[in-house]
Amino acid sequence: MSGQTTRVCFELRVRPELIDEYVARHTPVRADMLAEIAAAGRRNYSLFLGKGGRLVGYYETDDDAAAQAYLETSPIAAAWEAEMAPFFLGLEGRPDQAATALTEVFHLADQLADAEPSASRSADHPAEAGSSASAPTESTRP
Repeated sequence: MSGQTTRVCFELRVRPELIDEYVARHTPVRADMLAEIAAAGRRNYSLFLGKGGRLVGYYETDDDAAAQAYLETSPIAAAWEAEMAPFFLGLEGRPDQAATALTEVFHLADQLADAEPSASRSADHPAEAGSSASAPTESTRP
């Protein structure tokens, strides 16, 4: 275990004609599957449903490879994923393993933490405050 939280976001497409049933199956998710998700080490897990069946999922874990391996060998997860597979468009394999991963490009807490040391240095040395190489200039702003 790395000790550092990994944030995972993914996207799937729910068949538009099955959206109501998909939502019903998740209201609530069966207790045995909830327990398996937690036992795998996933937390802060959310699913968001957009127009046309666009489904975006997000969770946090300390070891995503271990969480994936746990769920891959879980009979409970295998049964759940087999039940869920028909709900998705353009999917080959289990939904939990075939979802399209999204790349994180921004996380507020990380950037604030990274900015704190330079903000402290700028306060201690005002002459350096205006010389930051990472500050956008007129020529680099979109």
